Amino acid sequence: MTDKLITLTERPEGYGTWLSELKTRIHQAQQRATLAVNRELVLLYWQIGRDILHRQAEQGWGAKVIEQLAHDLRNAFPEMKGFSRANLMYMRAFAEAWPDEQIVQQAVGQLPWGHNLVLLTRLKQPEQRLAYAQATIEHGWSRNVLNIHIETRLLERTGKAVTNFAERLPSPGSDLARESLKDPYLFDFLDVGKEADEREIESALVKHITQFLLELGAGFAFVGRQVLLDVGGDEFFIDLLFYHLKLRCYVVIELKAGKFKPEHLGQLGFYMTAVDKQIKHELDNPTIGLLLCKSKNKVVAEYALGDKTQPMGIAEYKLVESLPENLKTNLPSIEQIERELQGEGQ
Repeated sequence: MTDKLITLTERPEGYGTWLSELKTRIHQAQQRATLAVNRELVLLYWQIGRDILHRQAEQGWGAKVIEQLAHDLRNAFPEMKGFSRANLMYMRAFAEAWPDEQIVQQAVGQLPWGHNLVLLTRLKQPEQRLAYAQATIEHGWSRNVLNIHIETRLLERTGKAVTNFAERLPSPGSDLARESLKDPYLFDFLDVGKEADEREIESALVKHITQFLLELGAGFAFVGRQVLLDVGGDEFFIDLLFYHLKLRCYVVIELKAGKFKPEHLGQLGFYMTAVDKQIKHELDNPTIGLLLCKSKNKVVAEYALGDKTQPMGIAEYKLVESLPENLKTNLPSIEQIERELQGEGQ
């Protein structure tokens, strides 16, 4: 028979705080243990793949050896999943993609095997794979989210807007601001036609604000649409107003359904000045402006920004984006791997 537990009022002073700290430490220890196991597994897979590569290259072993190896390893370790022929082929490809063990231990080794399979099958260039691996570690992307970001070429678009941030914002804030913008922005989640005007697009973006915020990226918080500004008794309305939590500033976004024109920046700059004077807190950084247009001439955009004293960016948006097909390889699909792993556990 167990002793009766003490009541909340009977617990000694500081017990609740101590219990909370213990829970945090236990969770952190569990996470470290999981990461350690994952690193060892990924490193093991890399070593097996490297051995297969070397033996095939040096001793001329054919593809049938992999089939035999899969059979023998499954017999030797029936309690372990992952020794199917398909997964051994992935191990070989994994070692071929990352010949440097240092990268495996420090970067991709921090990712689950499923994430590594996505990087391996969806991307061809090592630099791309490493960039997406590092972004996944930094932001904690799930495998599905990683897939989506690769398909929409997130990293290839990040920091590509035409801006004057380097000249108008102090470093390192200018770099963070530049990396906070993309070009182009993909609005393929909107149910509007290609010829939609500004108001239609704006309404649809607010209707799908969750997807819009995901496309804008980390740090953006929605403030409002058609935000009223009273300037000397005249009323003006900002298309979309956001606040960026990392940059600590307001972001004014103006939409143009046509091609970029230099005069568009005059209107954007006016709104930015009004936000700085009427809305911005004294501790906030200067407001940033982003002009989203259907198309732009990059040289014209750079010229137009040349004499602007306020920090601005110009980027295109696309309502319908034709995404490239996933890269075709001679490796089995991830889905096939999962089916085989499930079969091994039966």
